[in-house]
Amino acid sequence: MRAPRRGAPRLFASLRGLGPARWPGEVLAALVLLAIAVPEQMATARLLGMPPLAGLVSFAAGSLAFAALGRAPRLSVGADSTIAPIIAATLVTLAAPGSPAYATLVALNAALVGALLLLARPLRLDRVADLLSVPVATGFLAGIAVHVIGGALPEVLGLSPEAQGLPQRLAEMALALPEADPRTTAIGLGVAAVGLIATRIGRRVPGPLIALAAAAGAVRLWHLPVPMLAPLPAGLPGPGLALLPYADLSAAVPLAGMVVLLILIQTAAVRQQDGVEDDAPAPDLVAIGAGAVLSGLAGGFAVNASPPRTAALIEAGAHSQAAGLLAVAVTLALAVFAGGLTALLPQAALGGVLLMVGVHLIRLGDLRRIARQSPAELALALAAAGLVILLPVSQSVWLAVLMSLAHALYTIARPGAGPMARVPGTTVWWTQAPGAAGETVPGVLVFAVAAPLTFLNARVIGARLRAEAATVPGLRRVVIEATGVIGVDVTGARVFAETLAGLRAHGIELALARLENDRAAAEATRTGLIAAFGAGHVFRSVEEAVQARFSPPPPVQRPGP
Repeated sequence: MRAPRRGAPRLFASLRGLGPARWPGEVLAALVLLAIAVPEQMATARLLGMPPLAGLVSFAAGSLAFAALGRAPRLSVGADSTIAPIIAATLVTLAAPGSPAYATLVALNAALVGALLLLARPLRLDRVADLLSVPVATGFLAGIAVHVIGGALPEVLGLSPEAQGLPQRLAEMALALPEADPRTTAIGLGVAAVGLIATRIGRRVPGPLIALAAAAGAVRLWHLPVPMLAPLPAGLPGPGLALLPYADLSAAVPLAGMVVLLILIQTAAVRQQDGVEDDAPAPDLVAIGAGAVLSGLAGGFAVNASPPRTAALIEAGAHSQAAGLLAVAVTLALAVFAGGLTALLPQAALGGVLLMVGVHLIRLGDLRRIARQSPAELALALAAAGLVILLPVSQSVWLAVLMSLAHALYTIARPGAGPMARVPGTTVWWTQAPGAAGETVPGVLVFAVAAPLTFLNARVIGARLRAEAATVPGLRRVVIEATGVIGVDVTGARVFAETLAGLRAHGIELALARLENDRAAAEATRTGLIAAFGAGHVFRSVEEAVQARFSPPPPVQRPGP
């Protein structure tokens, strides 16, 4: 799908050009979205400690704002089980769930999250999502999934654990399993199983809705004495914002930052899912921010882009935000005129919906792919999951970010650097894998530096270069292949120049090839690294550097301080 053009935002841009021929598809997609969204939004609200109506209001506010301001044509916005446990874990320390003070804190969080996202363009928030690598983000979501499942289990099992921390709650419920209510357990597990099986069949199958209908029918048919949901209150909730003490505000601001970070990461993934390939996600972030503010004002909570609902819209054949708007209209009609239907649903059924959502958050396919491609990064993913499970979420978010950044720094500090060989029968030089066939030139070492040359890694790269040089009989020339050098700092240039000087002191000729990055070339010149190789010792290709005839070497010039 072609990315929308940049320029001034246009209201309801995805609806422009929507002809009559496409409306039947939009109606079908809206029905599919309704069947998934309504149960999920009510269940997410309960996970957050809010009434089910708050979930429906959040879905309506988020979807309406994104349809008006967003660019991604089929991205679905609403209450999200990824951020709900994070919000709840912090706010329960400030107020009791279900109290007016708690509802006010939830609304305030939505407003703060929205305000930050509205500043996405000037604050360059679209770049913040890069702080979490894919393995760390995957592990983080797996940890959040355990929180979602842990929040659903009490209602499913019919237990009331008293422990506060997630590991302690899970242990307490495991010990109390013999006391679990078999009726609520059967309802919750059955709803989760039906939802998961329906997803395997196809996202057009309204698994959650079918499961909820079956649960309601079973309770009514067999007169099961299980806790039921209360009917939705008549009308819509009023404004949720109010003035709060400074202590509550000081705790709410860092929480909003954590929620925004997850929204940035998830929105980037969902935009790709929707086929939006432009590099300007700020308008979509602003649209989600507007939805969060509107949700807070209406008594809801912060909203996020939804991967499963977006995937359902795509598979159902939606082409615009019309499907989301139709779903919002029906959702609001149900809330206003048919709120009593929720009284037919057992509480364990919504717990089953959350179990299904939690299982979906554990991306086993991504974990298997990471394990296959990089076992070390699988350890990162598992460590991130462990942080989220074992520590308070407010701490684990930032620790996961720090762990991701530490891994990036370690990768730069220990870069790939090693010998190259000529591909037989060509003039192409390639990094030589162990045991692979390749041609070398007697007395010549071609050494690839596949990283920025900085204070973090210059000594390591220099040590590897000296070690490789010691293994080449009759070494007379070293060619540094610099395709991967995308930056040079003063310290890196100085340290590497000292290595070059040591080689030259042993009568070894030096050459630099394929320093293609313009910024790196300018930095290498400015820091004196080019001068350390000498005039006429810089080449466009490795083969040219290998075959060149050099004049007597000039005196070594070291970079200045």
